[in-house]
Amino acid sequence: MLRSVLSVIAATVLFSLANGAFAQKGTVYEPSAGNPDPSSGKIAWYGGKFNGRKTASGERFNASAMTMAHKTLPFGTRVRVTNLKTHKSVILRVNDRGPSSPDLVDDVTLAAAKKLGMAHSGIVEAKLEVVGRTPKRTAHKS
Repeated sequence: MLRSVLSVIAATVLFSLANGAFAQKGTVYEPSAGNPDPSSGKIAWYGGKFNGRKTASGERFNASAMTMAHKTLPFGTRVRVTNLKTHKSVILRVNDRGPSSPDLVDDVTLAAAKKLGMAHSGIVEAKLEVVGRTPKRTAHKS
């Protein structure tokens, strides 16, 4: 009985993770459906040691790209991120899961942090607005 219960739990977690969800300290974060409003909160930037590593979406992390990590927004979601102190904004594409800190709503690349004027401070209050989705790539037939 215990074995079958554990099998169901493991299958549920693996199914969720395969659909872009991720687990952190016992909590599974599911991707949002539709056009969610991620609102605002503290954001940070990440880079350096992650360059070249695979992101949760499977693509390689590039600190020079205009991308971000978000706990629940679907991969490919385009988000306008505005630094509430400087009022600078950028449009970023979600390609990773995170941030790992419960106090943060979003991690941006170093390139995005520079454009937002937050590369030196590291963490700022920001507003997040979903502006669309990146079109899915389609195979071209010859």
